[in-house]
Amino acid sequence: MRRREALGALALGGLGLAGCGFSPRREPVEGGRLRVATAASSTADTLDPAKQSTAIDYSRGNMFYNGLTRLDAHFRAEMALAEAFDTRDARTWTIRLRDGVRFHDGRPLTAADVVFSLRRHLDPAVGSKARVFAEQFADIRALGTDAVRIELKGANADLPVILGISQFQIIRAGTTNFATANGTGPFRCTEFQPGVRSVAARNADYWRGPVRLGECELFSIADESARINALLSGDVDLIGSINPRITRRLIEAGFPILNTRTSGYTDLIIRLDRAPGDNPDFVRGMKALLDRETMKRAIFRGYATIANDQPIAPTDPYYAADLPQRAFDPERARFHFRRAGMLGARVPMVVSSVAEKSDDIGVLMQDAASRAGLHLTLRRVPADGYWTNSWMKVPVGFGNVNPRPTADIIFTQFFSSRAPWNESGWHNPRFDRLLVEARGSTDEALRKAIYRELQFMVHDQAGIGIPLFLSVLDAYSPRVKGLEARATGGMMGYDFAQHVWLEEA
Repeated sequence: MRRREALGALALGGLGLAGCGFSPRREPVEGGRLRVATAASSTADTLDPAKQSTAIDYSRGNMFYNGLTRLDAHFRAEMALAEAFDTRDARTWTIRLRDGVRFHDGRPLTAADVVFSLRRHLDPAVGSKARVFAEQFADIRALGTDAVRIELKGANADLPVILGISQFQIIRAGTTNFATANGTGPFRCTEFQPGVRSVAARNADYWRGPVRLGECELFSIADESARINALLSGDVDLIGSINPRITRRLIEAGFPILNTRTSGYTDLIIRLDRAPGDNPDFVRGMKALLDRETMKRAIFRGYATIANDQPIAPTDPYYAADLPQRAFDPERARFHFRRAGMLGARVPMVVSSVAEKSDDIGVLMQDAASRAGLHLTLRRVPADGYWTNSWMKVPVGFGNVNPRPTADIIFTQFFSSRAPWNESGWHNPRFDRLLVEARGSTDEALRKAIYRELQFMVHDQAGIGIPLFLSVLDAYSPRVKGLEARATGGMMGYDFAQHVWLEEA
């Protein structure tokens, strides 16, 4: 549900969201095993929805679980396990649950499961990636067996959208062991080996209707060439994270490309809580080394949109179009490095294939830095374990952020002082106050003004460089049918399994 639509309903004194049915456009072709290779996995892979943080986690989560809502191709909330959301003030919400839904073990879904699933995000021991959102909950209680009431600490018209993110998928009350999955999703978990593979089998009793695939095997092939060769040889049916340079070869070989234009990005991360990032001139100099036009043309072959070191894309209604574009300027960078006392210094920068094209971006920055009087040394680390061992832990490195449905969500998860993924360790009390004010306001003009200021603040102060918003490129066998681009992310927003089918060979 778009925020503007929600606010319009609020102005009329009430807000209700009704369910929407699932209506596949073609007759199901049932059966077969789809084999899918992503770019990265590790022993930190999880079946706990609260801890999901990677593409392979999201893909598994969407197979085994459902949320109260789900996000459509345009980031609007559609009803899922919830049948309706009702509120008059965007602060107190009543959620009516869908009847006839069962977990994979046969137990019916009840309000107790929803209350348990939402409350556990507040437990520090769980380590939820959505805790920063759950902290908005003042009270969560069951209303009988088929309804839940959520009281927020402050108004938030985005609640149906927030509850559609992967971490808020619903588990059975009392679940503490995630060696397997017991959800309400379209597939049952028949095998899960973290860092190795998972196997999902069709849930014949899925409440939304029949699923077409018989099975889905999901694993990782970190090496890009090996991943592409596996597709070409027929060993896999769908692969993620395709190098734009290889698209022509794949198309000529008869393998379609799924081009998803998104607000996701690969970002330069400079930790502000340690040297050399604790010097603002060093940070400004590094941002001036981002040659966005060359990156778009040479690295991404045009499959990207120029960004401006803040995370709101031009397609977003809150995009600050008047924010001056930061230019590629090695001489300006030299000026800042001189002020920082860094001319001639050697600075390591960590790159990895799993942070999409960070290795190629690093090479361009290394060349520009040499002209600016700084020696950047690239340290390439393996994809396996990068997110656990290197991301947000090294002084200078890279991240890779998937699309988020609202400005509030991206700012809350990545830039607020309590953000679980505050990549550069940036803290600004005014930013935090304004973010809360925008979240609770029903004044659209005020909200737009606040989000504009937040973009300026991130651009000027955070230790993040965002050069481009990226298209996600996936490649697949012609046998795979039903794939379509969704702005929510690659592989149909990591929700491909319940929508696709295999043609007979």
